[in-house]
Amino acid sequence: MRFTQLRSFHAVAAAESVTAASQQLNVSQPTLTTQVRALEEAYSVELFIRAGGRMRLTEAGRQLQQITRRLFAEEADARHFLTESRELKTGKLRVGAVGPFHVTEMLVAFHARYPQIEISVSVGNSVEVLESLLDFRSDVAVLAYVENDPRLWVRQYSEDPIVVFGRRDHPLMQEAGGLRIAQLDGQPMVYRERGSNTRRASEAALRTAGVTPQIVMEIGSREAVREAVASGVGLGFVSLAEYVGDERLTCRPIADASIFNHAHVACVRDRVQSRLIAAFMEVAAALSEAREGEAGR
Repeated sequence: MRFTQLRSFHAVAAAESVTAASQQLNVSQPTLTTQVRALEEAYSVELFIRAGGRMRLTEAGRQLQQITRRLFAEEADARHFLTESRELKTGKLRVGAVGPFHVTEMLVAFHARYPQIEISVSVGNSVEVLESLLDFRSDVAVLAYVENDPRLWVRQYSEDPIVVFGRRDHPLMQEAGGLRIAQLDGQPMVYRERGSNTRRASEAALRTAGVTPQIVMEIGSREAVREAVASGVGLGFVSLAEYVGDERLTCRPIADASIFNHAHVACVRDRVQSRLIAAFMEVAAALSEAREGEAGR
């Protein structure tokens, strides 16, 4: 097995096209086709289903792609280490995030320090972001919920209270001060999808209190939940740090229950010493310490 064969396979698998892969690698299409077929023939395995000009991965191909993603992520780390100075004057950082709030302030600070680094961001819920990180499709993850996983290096970035929000004319939004969690029993509510840490944390608190709201909608985005609540469908939970109010809405804390969203910064443990990842972690740590200092005043 030759490294060039793996590189050809990896490029074709990512592009699902020999033509696109050849342009990416600046290699002729016949050369790519020959290298992929040689790999298949050497191990008597079918890696692609060839149909209509598309190259679709077989199950064996998908499993090999998981390996080559790790392989070429490590190759990229080696290239950064060997060719770039400590100032990190070139490169690309792939960031996965559960929402825009915390990751935006990190990216702004990182860009200010390393303006020549290209940054791409993908957004999903905690489960999706974690899967992308472990699948080596992202380098760093900014997410809420992280299970104890020996494959990961994790640092807590912030702790933000979760509040209830609703239309200003909702009866529970009329009173001053915090809500009692029992007041949510039987209340129509709009929930985030399963996998959302806001939902996980709020449901845990409700179960502990023996409170059962009426879930009328499950929606997979903060913006859509906000609009449903603003339309009067029901109440919602949101991290205070991510609450965006307008003339239609208001929010109230829960006085007799502690519900928090925690933002974490994570990477694959074996990659924590990568120059690019380590630089991002340093920026995030400085921001986190500054936030703690402001909170302590």
